[in-house]
Amino acid sequence: MFKKAVLLLLALAVISCDSFKKEQKPQAVARVGNAYLYKEDIAGIVPAGTSKEDSIAIIRNFIDRWASKKLLYNAAEVNLSKEKQEEYNTLVRQYKTDLFTKAYIEELVKRSVDTVVTDADVAAYYNSYKDNFRTTETLVRLKYIKVDKEHPKFNTIRNRFLSGNKKDLKALQDMSIQFKSFAFNDTTWVDMNQVYTKLPFITPDNRNKYIGNGISYQYPDSTDVYIVKVSRVLDKNMVSPYEYIRPTLVQLIINNRKLELIKKLEKEITDDAIKNNKYEVYK
Repeated sequence: MFKKAVLLLLALAVISCDSFKKEQKPQAVARVGNAYLYKEDIAGIVPAGTSKEDSIAIIRNFIDRWASKKLLYNAAEVNLSKEKQEEYNTLVRQYKTDLFTKAYIEELVKRSVDTVVTDADVAAYYNSYKDNFRTTETLVRLKYIKVDKEHPKFNTIRNRFLSGNKKDLKALQDMSIQFKSFAFNDTTWVDMNQVYTKLPFITPDNRNKYIGNGISYQYPDSTDVYIVKVSRVLDKNMVSPYEYIRPTLVQLIINNRKLELIKKLEKEITDDAIKNNKYEVYK
């Protein structure tokens, strides 16, 4: 019986030794003081397909930067005053609190906030605050076609374009593949930067010649002709058109709802803490 017990203990010892060998720490690739950088810490930093020489350089640079940060931090701990260290530790603790709180509130708000904004909501908000939304640059509504000078149906295209008739517009849309570039929707407001991009013959210096309410014209270049019709122009510092700022208004309404919800959550969590005797102020 004793012999069997000894054999069992020896077997357990062998198993324990094997287990100890298997549970070795990861292999370190660098050390700074008592801090170690392990192989698993540098896994994946080298992009696939990188040459051996470049891989070595990337890894060595990573290790050097890691060591530099550790050494600088160690030096800071030794050389910064206790007061300064406590000041920074307070900031770190506050940052952690702010980070956790912000993430938690955002998650609660994301689950609860009403993101459905109706046309009535947007219109009401616009009518209440539209004087606060002023244009920061000139806005334009126009349409244009860029077509080959020698196009066999040039006159027909021009007449249909300028007519404003829906049937003519549909005919132009059907043959739009024949145009170098075009924009038919003159009910959409665009800023001047977009105009300069689409109509490169217009510049800040000559724009008053080509941009004005209700004007239409042709502008020829070497091989093509631009046919342009300007519907409306809105100067800088005017009340922004509803259609132009509608997406901004929707986002503002949602943001306001989020702020109101955050205030409500903060009050509820404080009231609950007082009710459950988790929060009290000593007089």
